[in-house]
Amino acid sequence: MLLAVAPVAALAQQRPAAPAAKPAQGAKPAEPVPPEPDGPPYEPQLLQLAEIMGSLAYLRTLCGGKEAQDWRDRMAALIDAEGRTPQRRDRLTAAFNRGFKAYSLTHRTCTDASQEASSRLADQGQQLSRMLAGRYGG
Repeated sequence: MLLAVAPVAALAQQRPAAPAAKPAQGAKPAEPVPPEPDGPPYEPQLLQLAEIMGSLAYLRTLCGGKEAQDWRDRMAALIDAEGRTPQRRDRLTAAFNRGFKAYSLTHRTCTDASQEASSRLADQGQQLSRMLAGRYGG
């Protein structure tokens, strides 16, 4: 995938920039989007947790786990609690979807490997959430 993108990126760098479009007469210039404030110091761990939750949502659904829907609900609660800006909500959602998709590409049926991965991910998620709560919780 990177090989396909690299030539396009190189070409884009070689081309001169297109002239900026002039605003229509009497039109107000677009307001710049304010930069997003830096995320909290635990942002990488939070994104990792969201990815684990996405993986668990897929694997538990695949294997008929009773709590399969719980992972989506937990992710919604995480987004409600931590998604202070649209960009932050998008990053959390993208991490969840990345985890979901990663396992959907390799696990088509519930196997021993799927169940082992699910168990391992649940343990990792539990450790990560405990660490986050212990270090940054109130």
